[in-house]
Amino acid sequence: MRLAPIAVCFALVLAAACSSPPKERYYTLTAAPATAAPGGTAPSIAVGPVTVPEAVDQPQFVVQAGANEVSIYEFQRWASPLKGEIARVIAANLAQELGTTRAWSFAQGTLGKADYQVLVDVQRFDSALGEAVTIEALWSVRPAAGGAPKTGRSSVREPVSGKEFDALVAAHSRALARVSRDIAGAIRMP
Repeated sequence: MRLAPIAVCFALVLAAACSSPPKERYYTLTAAPATAAPGGTAPSIAVGPVTVPEAVDQPQFVVQAGANEVSIYEFQRWASPLKGEIARVIAANLAQELGTTRAWSFAQGTLGKADYQVLVDVQRFDSALGEAVTIEALWSVRPAAGGAPKTGRSSVREPVSGKEFDALVAAHSRALARVSRDIAGAIRMP
């Protein structure tokens, strides 16, 4: 009689060992949709370096679980380092906002000297599934021609339109578009 419970436990352990592990999913941030055709006389812009808080500077998604608690989702990951993703998207957004084809992330340093360098210090990159994302960033626009840099702070809270990770990433992309608009405004100012 004691063999039956042991056999059932063994069968359950064997079935669990044979099941496939969860599949990793990889996500990328996206630039805002194109609104205008780029022009030929617009400035060139290098974005970066970008810094992010150490708590979120990892491949796995870090999601708020409470006021002072986060959860790390092992199988939901950024396709590339978050600093690079942010720089790439801000560069693409600035290209759209300023009508230029000459905007790139600082890591692509082989593209020559830019008219402006944009430094970004992301101080908050918070994610709350099904609720909202928050991005707070200090940024500085440095003209290559000299002169004082223009500095600013962007604080954006963007609602998440669903409970899935795709919706969370889309909200972060929209929030970065708003940060990019603030930076573009500083570049346009005389």
